[in-house]
Amino acid sequence: MPKSSLSVSLKGADDIFSTEESRQEQQREQVQQIPIGELFPFKDHPFKVLDDESMQRTVESVEQYGVLSPLIARPRPEGGYEIISGHRRQHAAQLAGLDTLPVIVRNMDDDAAVLLMVDSNLQRESILPSERAFAYKMKLEAMKHQAGRPTQDNYSQVGNNFGALSSEEMAEELGTSKNQIFRYIRLTNLIPELLDIQNLRKDREVTQEQLAIDLNISDRYMRNLEKGEKVPSVDLFVELRERFGSSLDYIVLGVSASQREQELQDQLQMLRKELKEMQRRILVMLEMLGESA
Repeated sequence: MPKSSLSVSLKGADDIFSTEESRQEQQREQVQQIPIGELFPFKDHPFKVLDDESMQRTVESVEQYGVLSPLIARPRPEGGYEIISGHRRQHAAQLAGLDTLPVIVRNMDDDAAVLLMVDSNLQRESILPSERAFAYKMKLEAMKHQAGRPTQDNYSQVGNNFGALSSEEMAEELGTSKNQIFRYIRLTNLIPELLDIQNLRKDREVTQEQLAIDLNISDRYMRNLEKGEKVPSVDLFVELRERFGSSLDYIVLGVSASQREQELQDQLQMLRKELKEMQRRILVMLEMLGESA
């Protein structure tokens, strides 16, 4: 009798602990209805949310069915929640006039949040080269932080020694090469935003096939460039400049020559004003010194 009682008691204790763990897990993953105004975008989110045809279809779906897949967010110290996964769904819900959204709230540190944010967006079919480049950079830095390896702050440039182990792990995870990852990351250090070839082509009413012929590349390579699966080379930027008759500033930075010229003129004007102010102060100081003498 005592032996049987002891067995039942131990089994009951195991059930209690198991149930408590399950309850805690369910509580952590419980879907909450959170007002849209309390949801904020992820800091330095590299993926664009565009009001294009795809977004319009998403809005129509939300209007008809609501948001079926909950967002993932984490609490912000200053209040509200930071979206980790679901920026497009939030924007579609705003356009559809929804007041609240289903959200799974998780307490995550910065590195874990970055990894989840990047991984959830890299699954999309169409990703711009700029989005992929900055996403790779954020993911690699987060992996290095988690592994306790030196971060980008310890290096002035991306090179072969930059996160060698993490980059190998990342390449294997993404099904690409370490060199390809570094190509993307290097481009983030050279230019603030990579060329969106597809939009440039459509603005000039050029078909994908025609542009491939003009650039002397295959249709497949052209498609991969627009999907962000290939990184445009400097030579290709120059060829695009010649093909579209645009300045290199427009091809690389997305600003026209006139815009760039205006920016430089504004900067020059500001420097002239600062120089005049410095001259005025020097003259005042000289006058004060003369009076004191």
